Amino acid sequence: MPIQPAQSIPTPPPPAPETDDDDASMEIPDGSTCRRRTCGQRYKKGSSREGEACVHHPGVPIFHEGSKGYSCCKRRVLEFDQFMKIEGCKTKDRHLFIGSGKKEEDKTGSAGEEVLSTVRHDFYQTATTVIAAFFLKKINKETAKVRFLEKQLVLDLVTSDSPPKRYSADVPLYGQIDTTKSSYKILGTKLEVTLVKADGASW
Repeated sequence: MPIQPAQSIPTPPPPAPETDDDDASMEIPDGSTCRRRTCGQRYKKGSSREGEACVHHPGVPIFHEGSKGYSCCKRRVLEFDQFMKIEGCKTKDRHLFIGSGKKEEDKTGSAGEEVLSTVRHDFYQTATTVIAAFFLKKINKETAKVRFLEKQLVLDLVTSDSPPKRYSADVPLYGQIDTTKSSYKILGTKLEVTLVKADGASW
C-alpha cells in the first residue's frame, strides 16, 4: 500500500517484536511459519533448531512513486514480484514461530478470535485512482469496517472462520484522496479498495 515519504510524514517505525524468542514451554504446531517479515521458513515437527538462520526485514514496506522496498534497507525495485523476492537484510540465529505466552494473550480477542498483525497486499494505480487489495479470505461483509480519511485508510476486518480472524490497520497514504468518491468491495479472498486521488498526481 502506498505510504507517505519520509520528507512529508515520517515512515512508520518498525513494529516492536513481541519477543525475540519462542516460549520454550509452548509447543510449536507442525508447519508453523516464521513470523518475521519475508523469512517464510516453516517448522517441521521433531527437527533440530540448532544452526537456524532467520533472514528477515525488521522494517516496514515502503511504496513510493513506483519504487518498492523496506524501511530497514536501501534496496528498491519497481515490480511487485521483485519486491516479494527481496532477501532479508537482518539475520537472527533463531526463527520466531509462536512468540511468547504474552503474544498469545494479546493476539487473541475476547471472542477467541485470532488477531493478524499483517496480511498480503498489492496495489496498482491509474491517472486518477489507486486500486489496493488486502488478501484475507472469508471477510464478514456485515461487520467489516472501512473508513476513508483524506490521507489515511482505516480497516477493521473480521472473517467468518471458526474461530474468526481479525485484521485491523491504519494505513497512511502517499497522497490525498476524495473520501466521497473512494469505494471498496469485499470478494471471496480479499478486500479491494478504490482510492480516488484528490489531485491526480502520481503516487
